[in-house]
Amino acid sequence: MAIRTSPRRRGSQGFTLIELMITLVIATVLITIAIPSYSNSVRKSRRTEAKTALLDLAGREERFFNTNNVYSALPTDLGYTGAGFPLNVGSNYYQVNVLLTNVGGTPGYTITAVPITADQLKDVTCLQFQLTNTGAQTATDPSCWQ
Repeated sequence: MAIRTSPRRRGSQGFTLIELMITLVIATVLITIAIPSYSNSVRKSRRTEAKTALLDLAGREERFFNTNNVYSALPTDLGYTGAGFPLNVGSNYYQVNVLLTNVGGTPGYTITAVPITADQLKDVTCLQFQLTNTGAQTATDPSCWQ
């Protein structure tokens, strides 16, 4: 009588521990690179929202000035809802404030946008945006308006 041995395997069915560990290391490296890059892109898109809100508010101030010969510090005069400034804009990542000025008898304004969420506060490069009635655009870093 012949003794039978177990049948030969024709190929491995699954992954070895080493293969799984290598895959895990590669995934970890990709994630540590991708997540900060993605977060920076999201913050940059929110900057665009803040700049758009400043430009829109400046346009509304100029229309109000052309009609009333004075700038307004009330959001309701400019078509916004709310009792007064500061006012959250867009998706509530930034808050805008209007400061009316009067230099040498000439009325003016300075509109400022600052982040109000914890994630957007991490954007230290572009932490604040300003726009004046003369069209001067300033920011924490001048390249932020580009």
